[in-house]
Parts: sequence; structure tokens; C-alpha cells
Amino acid sequence: MRNNPLYIILTLITFIVGFIFLHTAYFSSSENPYAQEIILIVLGTIATILITAALINKQSELELEKEHNIKLFELKSSLYLDLIHFIEKIVAKEEITDQDMVQIEFLTHKISIIASPEVLKEYSFFIDVLKKVAGDHKISHQESDELSLQLAKLSVKIRQDIMNDSPENIQELEKVIIRNVNKF
Repeated sequence: MRNNPLYIILTLITFIVGFIFLHTAYFSSSENPYAQEIILIVLGTIATILITAALINKQSELELEKEHNIKLFELKSSLYLDLIHFIEKIVAKEEITDQDMVQIEFLTHKISIIASPEVLKEYSFFIDVLKKVAGDHKISHQESDELSLQLAKLSVKIRQDIMNDSPENIQELEKVIIRNVNKF
């Protein structure tokens, strides 16, 4: 409603007419200083109301944006953790069933809704590795390591998406995370 041209025009007309009225009333009451003081009080009150309304409006926008960001953060965190738990379950049982692949497909759809482009790109690499591993429905130790390494790279992008880390921090984190994964 705020960017509606009719709304803007009506607001401007109201301010102009109000200014002209108060200006005329102020100078027509020059013989009576009490009337001028009352007009100045009204003018001050109007200015205070307008400033307060603008501040409250901006604060409301910021609160709505903050709530949106919190909900998005919670949604992303939950979905990314679900993905990691699901991969953990698959690797722990050392096999990938057709049902697991269907679940991954639906997780992929969910992730594509909320993930950043960087996460989606890295997730695509992860899916490629997962499909290669799923070929014989068994997960060997080497395939488990390969999945883990690719999941580590994906985790770095997920962290960047959730935490808004700087590129310098991400590069350092990627080195540390991959080094930790390679220890196993």
C-alpha cells in the first residue's frame, strides 16, 4: 500500500493543505499571541506524531524481517540436520535401498526450496557421489570415506548458508573440516 501512487498523492495533498491551513492560521492570529502558541503546540504535536509513526513503522518492518530470518534459519537448520542424520543412518547400515533413494529425492526437493545456490551446487556433487555409491546398494569402507568427504564439503557450504561466514573464514573452515574428516 505504501508504494501505491494514489496513497502517495493523497498524503502529499493532506500535508500541503494542512501546512497552508496552519500557516494561514498562524499569521492571521498575529494579534493574539496565545492563539499562535496553540497553533505551534498543534504543529509540534503533529510533527511528534509523524516522527513517532515513522519510527514505529520502521521498527515493525525490522521486527518482521527479524522473525522471517529466524524462521528461515530454523527451517534451514532443521532440514540440513535431517539430511545429515539420514546420510548417517545410511552409512551406518552400510547399504542404500531403493526406499532410501526415494527419501533422498524428496529431501532434494525440500533443500532446493530453501538452500543457497552454493549449497545447491555442492549438494549436486554430493548426489553424484551418492548415486555412484548406490549402484550396488552396498557401501564399502572406501565409499563411506568418499561420501564423508563430500558431505564435509557440503557441510562447509551449509555452514556458510546458515551462518553467513566470510569467504576467508569459509576457506579456513573447509581446510579444517576436511582435515578432521580425513582423520577417520
